Amino acid sequence: MESTASDPPVVLFVDDEPSILSALRRLFRPQGYRVLLAESGSMGLDLLEKEHVDLVVSDMRMPEMDGATLLEKVRERWPTVGRILLTGYADIGSTVAAINRGQIHRYVSKPWDDRDLIMCVQDGLERRRLEQENRALLRLTREQNDELQTLNASLAARVKARTAELEQVNAMLETSFAQVQENFLLSINVFSGLVELRSSGLAGYSRQVADLARRIARRLAGGAMLEEDVYIAGLLHEIGKIGFPDTLLRKPLSAMSGDELATYRRHTLNGEAALLPLGRLQRVARFVRSHHERIDGKGFPDALSGDEVPLGAQILSVSSDYHAAQSGRLSLKRYSAAEAQALIRGGAGTRYETQVVEAFELALGDEATDKPQDRELQAHEVIPGMVLSRDLLSPQGTLLLAAGFVFDVRVVRQLREFAGREGVKLQVFVKSPEGGQP
Repeated sequence: MESTASDPPVVLFVDDEPSILSALRRLFRPQGYRVLLAESGSMGLDLLEKEHVDLVVSDMRMPEMDGATLLEKVRERWPTVGRILLTGYADIGSTVAAINRGQIHRYVSKPWDDRDLIMCVQDGLERRRLEQENRALLRLTREQNDELQTLNASLAARVKARTAELEQVNAMLETSFAQVQENFLLSINVFSGLVELRSSGLAGYSRQVADLARRIARRLAGGAMLEEDVYIAGLLHEIGKIGFPDTLLRKPLSAMSGDELATYRRHTLNGEAALLPLGRLQRVARFVRSHHERIDGKGFPDALSGDEVPLGAQILSVSSDYHAAQSGRLSLKRYSAAEAQALIRGGAGTRYETQVVEAFELALGDEATDKPQDRELQAHEVIPGMVLSRDLLSPQGTLLLAAGFVFDVRVVRQLREFAGREGVKLQVFVKSPEGGQP
């Protein structure tokens, strides 16, 4: 059965555990896909006989027919259908066999990260779309080549050369797109650190706000896009203060004069104006503009109330107010974490929606579970091959290296030279060896 360009992508999930299938359906239906479920390999093959399917995601360990066998059969009978394998670490031998026999496009380790799995499926569907376009382009080229051969033999060589050029351009575009996606958040993190160089607050303050905002959005089940947008908004929510004089940057809100308050209240508008030219950050810009709004209508700059205040702006407001209270941005007194939490709780129903406050309190408990299993080293203890488990920050809060970076000889040498030259102690967290203790 063929699909049309307007049909949503169809993804078939195969797993013998109904609870996992239910979780996958809840995760992917909001993404705009048509989701099909099968509790065995044979049921999956039956569905493929009846339905158009763009991508098959199969668990490895299943009775009767495992994922490797299923994906091999899919490759033989429906070679254009994308194939992804879900596998545990202990199944690495079977995974290699599946790659060789079923020619799977990707495999994902279990338990998976929701965002990583969504991106993996998106990549698989995008890969299939590009393959279809390439096949259509090659088919058209062959037809044109056959016609041109009857007219002029020399034109055939030119068409062939042009086809090769188009294929090379397509490959370059695919690579460039993947690099842009990978570097986007890294660039935002770097820019956020540069903005913080002008402030006198705690180094890494914006990143703390961003991390908590993302956990709150996750607790509200707002979806991967909302989580990413509030995270970016948290990193950039103070960008509108970049032009403030130093005296105003260092002054708590409670100590500002009337004129200073008027200037301060424009920082959300300045921040929105700075982000609006970037098409990808349109919703982020709105969150930045509205993160000082209150649901009782007493906020600024637009005096929004109730549902008029975007959910992302409310999430950002709760997170930034919690950390601002502890960093001395709100008053001369620096609140303890417990006092700041009580302050947020007291604003439920007037400043913030109650459900957002409830999600905030749950998200505070997520912080310990979100931390990676790692160990802290001094700069001179880092050796090539170690993997950075958390972002490496300078004492001023600027990003030096992103989590996931694999140290090589050159960077290890530069890290030691930087620590020695600047006379600073860097918090370097690296992943613990498999089975080791942090």
